[in-house]
Formats: sequence, structure tokens, C-alpha cells
Amino acid sequence: MPSTDTPHVLTGAHFIDGDHAAAEGALAAGANFAAGYPITPSTEVVERLAARFPSTGGVFIQMEDELAASIAIQGAVWGGAKAITVTSGPGFSLMMEHLGYGVMTETPFVLVNVQRGGPSTGLPTMPAQADIMQAKWGSHGDYEIIALAPSSPQECFDFAIKCFNLSEKYRVPVLLMMDECVGHMLERVVIPEPDAINIHPRHMTQKPFGAEYKPYSTDECGNGCMIPPMTKVGMGHYPHVTGLTHDDRGYPSMTVAAQNNLMRRLTNKIKQNVDDIIMIEETDTENADVIVMSYGISSRVCHPAIVRARKEGLRVGFIRLITVWPFPEQRIRELAESVEAFVVVEMNLGQMVREVERCACGKASVHLVGHTGGGVHDPEDILAAMREAVE
Repeated sequence: MPSTDTPHVLTGAHFIDGDHAAAEGALAAGANFAAGYPITPSTEVVERLAARFPSTGGVFIQMEDELAASIAIQGAVWGGAKAITVTSGPGFSLMMEHLGYGVMTETPFVLVNVQRGGPSTGLPTMPAQADIMQAKWGSHGDYEIIALAPSSPQECFDFAIKCFNLSEKYRVPVLLMMDECVGHMLERVVIPEPDAINIHPRHMTQKPFGAEYKPYSTDECGNGCMIPPMTKVGMGHYPHVTGLTHDDRGYPSMTVAAQNNLMRRLTNKIKQNVDDIIMIEETDTENADVIVMSYGISSRVCHPAIVRARKEGLRVGFIRLITVWPFPEQRIRELAESVEAFVVVEMNLGQMVREVERCACGKASVHLVGHTGGGVHDPEDILAAMREAVE
């Protein structure tokens, strides 16, 4: 039974959908500000937050649109909040400018995208996984992003916490790339006691109020750290927060050297920590002839096809992408040396498959089992692709 000692902490086992589980994960991670605009199939996340915040001390604001929501949360973060916004489809497109702003200003927040069929208004109530490349390349310029893809309501809870922790650790926006199936799927979700949940604290400057504070300087870190400490606006420091290329004080600096130094640090703080960031689920890849790769709800649809393929004598391995960005390119390159083929299963007409093709370098064939969305794959199509891959 859920704990009644602290009414705002819903510990124990619950039968809830992925959207509600993501909201509970955000609360467990310490989120205390959310801004959003209703859009199917993500609205239940912010509805849950709006209902729960009065008992947890948080604030929810329904904004006039997704543009306003995605910048409001960043102002809240610089005011000391842990913030989240939630959207889908067209709203995700609108938020891309502010995703880039968050990367440039190193503002930690979580953006949940419950994917639906597109483009444009598309299929508001039906699933897809066609925003995966937009998650990586949707904003302009050079940048690295972190994005996780849950495959169950339990993971919606767990990964919401993980997203906040990664966001705070690397001072970067982090994306939770759900899909309509996972968002609306009802399953058992276990919420542990608060003491059992690991929360990464925000790295705050130790400089006294009134002292010179540089919001983008790593001098306080030491040991080659690339993550500068933050401050809370209005408490005695005077940060300058701009989307322009800037120096470590935050002041605009329109030079080649400043651009190079800043871009290298912003991208390297992700690239040089991929071993800490990347998570994959890997089964039976040793001695496999073909490896099935998928993520989100599609990874669950792969299982019956894999079971049947193994009964037929096919040596099949499986990789589920938990972290979709950064992509586990080193592991794919290693596997390409020993397998005949990859079968990539995703609810789009070919997005993540391009990363597999790039990393396989022609050493293993790559086969897409694409799907236009609106529903999940037929396992028969996945099985047929495995058979064809090893013929």
C-alpha cells in the first residue's frame, strides 16, 4: 500500500500509466516548477504535476504556447528551481530554439516528448518514434544532447529521475523521449522510499555573495572539470546569461577563439563522458549472426519475433537503446566486426538506422523494419527481416 506518513510522497506499488509515472519521477527527483501547454498525448504529465504540486510546494503555469513554456522553465532554473516541460509533435518543433538556448547557456532542465504521428498535426492520439533525429539535430549549430527512451511506465518513472540527474551533473537539457504507447500504457509502477532514490545535487558556486562570479568558468572545478558551477539569480551574484557566443563571464565575445573554445567545451563535456552517460540493454550478442536493435515501445514488440527466430535456429542477439543520444557508436562498431547483420526496428521510415549504417561501415548489412506509426509493428515483419538478413 502507498505510504501515508507523508501524503505528498506516493511510495509503494501503483497501477498507473507512463505519463503519470513520468510526473511522479519528476517529483521524486525534486522538480518544483513546470510550464506547459496542453497537447495530446502528453497532457496527462502536466495534469498530474498541476494536481500534485500544491502538496509538494511546486508551481505549475499553463503558458500561452510551447515557446513560452520552454523559456519560462529556464528562467525558473536560474531562479533556483528544478524545472520540466512536456510536449509532443508540433510543440516539440516549437521548442527547438529554446533547446539550443538551454545548451548554449548550460541551463539544466528536462523536456519530455511523448511522441505521436506526424509531420504537422499528424496523428495526435497515436504513437510514433519519428522525433528521434529532431531530438539530436532539431536546433541549429553544433551541440550534443542527452536523450533517454523508456519502454514501460516503470522506466518513465525511473528515467525521469535519471534525466534530472544527468541534467544537473552535466548542466545540459535532457530529453525523455517517450511515445504514445508507453505514455498511455497502464502497468505496475513501484515508487521507492525517498531515501532509496539517488538525487544528483546542483553544483553551486562557493564564492561569497558580492565576489566576482563567472557563470561559465570552470576555475572552481579543478581537475579538468568542464562543468561550471551555477548560482541563484537575485541572491548576490550577477550572472550574465546570453545565447550569444560568450566568455566565461557570460559576456558576448564575437571572436573565432571564443566560439572555438566554447563549442569544444560544450560538446566535449558530453563526448568525453559517454561511458558514464550511455545505457544499453544487451542480450545474447556473443556469437550472434544477426542483432535486432530497437528502443521504446518497439523494443517490446521485438521479443516475440526474437523468440520465434531462435526456435527456428537463428542466432539472434538484441540491443535496446536506453540512451538514444549519445548513440553507442563504439559498441556498434565492435559488433559489426563479428555479426552478419543488424535489423533495426523503429516506428518511422528510417532514422536511427542511419546511425547503425554509419557505425557498421559496410562490415555488416543493415536492415530497416520501418513503420509509419499509428500502431506498433507486426512481429511477423520483424521475423521476416531476420530471416532475410541471414540468407
